[in-house]
Amino acid sequence: MSEQAPPTGTGTGPLEGLRVLDVSTILAGPLCCQMLGDFGAEVIKIEHPTMGDSMRGHGESKDGVSIWWKEISRNKRTLGLSLSTPEGAEVFQRLAATADVVVENFRPGTLERWGLGPEVLSELNPGLVLVRLTGFGQTGPYKDQPGFGTLAEAMSGFAHLTGPADGPPTLPAFGLADSICGIAASSAVLMALRHRDTTGEGQTVDMSILEPIMTAVGPSPTVYQQLGQIGQRHGNQSTNNAPRNTYLTKDGKWVAVSTSAQRIAERVMELVGHPEVIAEPWFAAGNTRVEHVEELDAYVGSWIADRSRDDVLAAFSAAGAAVAAVYDARDVVEDPHIRETQMLLEVEDPDLGPVLQHNVMFRLSKSPGQIRFTGRGLGQDTAEILNEIGYTDEDVRTLRESEVIK
Repeated sequence: MSEQAPPTGTGTGPLEGLRVLDVSTILAGPLCCQMLGDFGAEVIKIEHPTMGDSMRGHGESKDGVSIWWKEISRNKRTLGLSLSTPEGAEVFQRLAATADVVVENFRPGTLERWGLGPEVLSELNPGLVLVRLTGFGQTGPYKDQPGFGTLAEAMSGFAHLTGPADGPPTLPAFGLADSICGIAASSAVLMALRHRDTTGEGQTVDMSILEPIMTAVGPSPTVYQQLGQIGQRHGNQSTNNAPRNTYLTKDGKWVAVSTSAQRIAERVMELVGHPEVIAEPWFAAGNTRVEHVEELDAYVGSWIADRSRDDVLAAFSAAGAAVAAVYDARDVVEDPHIRETQMLLEVEDPDLGPVLQHNVMFRLSKSPGQIRFTGRGLGQDTAEILNEIGYTDEDVRTLRESEVIK
């Protein structure tokens, strides 16, 4: 198993000194804020005082404790606060006046209805960066429609291109669009902060879940505009190079082969015993090899089918060809490279004990990130946070009795 993380504590990082208010829910906003917290930002997770964030009920749990919550809300202090009440809105305004970044994903117009829109917040704090994550953005004919990652995966072209040619459009089994959006949003935050640092001006970041995954799908809209072509599903084959597919080994395991580079394609065909095809004119480029994909797949697939996964991996490695085993979760956890490079890390959690999590996403040589603590209970830090912005213990008791906070 991976080594344990350093002891939790205050920690440092390149974003130390920044205060981020996370008032977002599933999944893009919380991931964005997790990444900011991983690199030293002080993140305050604000949730409804009785319902909490829906992420607490997402995915598997152990003894009633959400496993995903422990990761997505790590490095975040928690505050239970009802923003829809006048008293709660006032608390939020006072917090926003001390913050550098606010990340929210309410439907367009919701913050404005509560008296917490961009104009109000920027007047209180001219340097504030307000990140607004929604399904379709703050403008346009779809802005008021419910927006979820599944819808973005459908509308981006991803589902249309994914799956076997004779099968239905295929959705991912995980939050792909949300995750891409969350990672992109963390980049947008840093760009906006860079602007603020040079001009003193905060700004609003309008980000939809749809747009980042559209970019990830590639230039299919441009291909359509220029050539009138619409891509189709090809299973695990590629329209850019061949052979590229998943192949079943003799012992019932799957491996994936890539030949994006010309020399790699040549090594694969030499390895599987068909070097003669390398001399064919059509073999000289990926887009012409695709025209012979069935022939190439048959050569590679039959060779792999006669060997165990370990033998296939060893032979490809010795030949300098590109192959990977198709991993399940157990394979990921046990992989020696993933373990040695600490892509996964054990951290101590008061509820779960040692818990394995994804490490911070980037390795910075001079200012590394750190998992300081795991996801906390609803409202665990409410009193402390409110005391820091001037509320007395009596004020806190009054707000708690009126159910404005938890």
